[in-house]
Amino acid sequence: MLQSLSIRNVVLIDKLDLDFKCGLSVLTGETGAGKSILLDSLGLVLGNRAETSLIRFGEDKLGVTASFDVPAKDNPLAGILEENELECDGDLIIKRTLSRDGKGKIFVNDQPVSLKLLKDIGRCLVEVHGQFDNQGLLNPANHLGVLDAYGAYQPLKDEVKRLYGAYKQAKNVRIKAEADIAQAKQDEENLRHWVKELEAAATYAGEEAELSQRRSELMNAEKIIESLSYAYNVLTQGSDVQSAIRHAQAAMDKASQHVEGKYDEIIAALDRALIETNDAVSQIEAASENISMNTNELENIESRLFMLKGLARKHQVSIDELEQVLADFKNRLNSIELGEEGIENLRKVEQEARLAYIKAANELSAKRAETAARLDKNVMAELPPLKMEKARFVTQISRQDENAWNEEGFDAAAFTVATNPNSPQGPINKIASGGELARFMLALKVNLAQTSNVPTMIFDEVDAGVGGATAQAVGERLSRLARDVQVMVVTHSPQVASRGNNHFKVEKNTVNNVTTTTVRELDTSERHEEIARMLAGETITPEARAAARVLISAAE
Repeated sequence: MLQSLSIRNVVLIDKLDLDFKCGLSVLTGETGAGKSILLDSLGLVLGNRAETSLIRFGEDKLGVTASFDVPAKDNPLAGILEENELECDGDLIIKRTLSRDGKGKIFVNDQPVSLKLLKDIGRCLVEVHGQFDNQGLLNPANHLGVLDAYGAYQPLKDEVKRLYGAYKQAKNVRIKAEADIAQAKQDEENLRHWVKELEAAATYAGEEAELSQRRSELMNAEKIIESLSYAYNVLTQGSDVQSAIRHAQAAMDKASQHVEGKYDEIIAALDRALIETNDAVSQIEAASENISMNTNELENIESRLFMLKGLARKHQVSIDELEQVLADFKNRLNSIELGEEGIENLRKVEQEARLAYIKAANELSAKRAETAARLDKNVMAELPPLKMEKARFVTQISRQDENAWNEEGFDAAAFTVATNPNSPQGPINKIASGGELARFMLALKVNLAQTSNVPTMIFDEVDAGVGGATAQAVGERLSRLARDVQVMVVTHSPQVASRGNNHFKVEKNTVNNVTTTTVRELDTSERHEEIARMLAGETITPEARAAARVLISAAE
């Protein structure tokens, strides 16, 4: 709930600090005293648009700070705070400033936040109802959710959501499989041609590298033979490396006789050198014999490489990937042959998921119908005391076309009203007048209070255009609503004001040509005097004071 509100330099308010309590708080004052300024200031910390025209004349910037007491968990606000890494131990402090240059800052528990996030937070903290409010209960998009919250069947809603997800997934799998098979059928002739062509090519991963290497050997055969011959001659002719090594071995053997094995490692190294040299000569001889200068083989290799590169370009892959392309084409052909059986199985899975969803959604629809009847009955019971005994309130539930089914089921809900016996039902936000609309909202709110996630509700002149017994009925319902949530009401009605647990008076004073709006909480005697003023007008009579005492006593 709203605990405190501090306002600095907003229009006619220079400095104001207010503390609020639970129950029903009423704000009264003369027309033009500045009650709307108070609501505008609160709106700033709830995410409303900030305009520089709100800054008090002669000041550079405005500032508004609000403190809220909020549950630590198990509410929509807790999820928003956690998602945005905002810490909250039960106290939520929102501060917003705006400078003349249009630059503003927003802080939630000393952490900077965006305006969008502030709006999301604000919707969870306070709900404002004015005569021309177009959000909340007046928005048809919210009616189904409101009805479900009133019915309190969340486990069933969760089950419908789960089953819808399973049905949607099964449907998407089936649709994709059908599309794949349809495409495969369309390409069947091409697929068979490509498979035959790739099977004839009989390529494999790594063949391109092998062919390229062999091609390079054939193209450079003369140079390779020349180099091999040179290496062979160097090792076997002229200086004769092998003969030189043998002579070196003999010399080292003689030297070793005089030093008792000191040169054994040298002798062993020469032995290895002779073995390696002989081996190298043998390999050079073998390599020379394997070098081919067959021009036909070179032409065949170049022809195959050209063919393989053409196939790779055709299928937009590398030559090494052609083997996998062939396997994929064969799988697609197999899917055509086995596809109908697989599709039939997918259809069965989808149908089972669809029927399970429909069963749960029908159960949800039945719950909604029961809840709608109960809500309609309870709202209708509130209307006669509000002097709307001829009005009708009906929650209309309609089944949507299958293409509009979703995780909420297949229902649409709308709150409709008729203000006269012969009038047709119509949307609540289009049929009711300002005063009627406020009373419809009040009748709804009284019934929905216990299921509301918003801890604070503000009614701006909900009693406009009514008086006497009707105003008294409005006050009674606001008082009843305040048992479940914190309620604040801006009112000109003494009958409503007398119901308040806390009473604030908004006043406008001018000193030295400077006008300032102030707000103060009234004590018991001041409260009696203010209600008497509301009854009598400018001149307060003894009769008005007596009537005020009667109203307050009746409300206690």
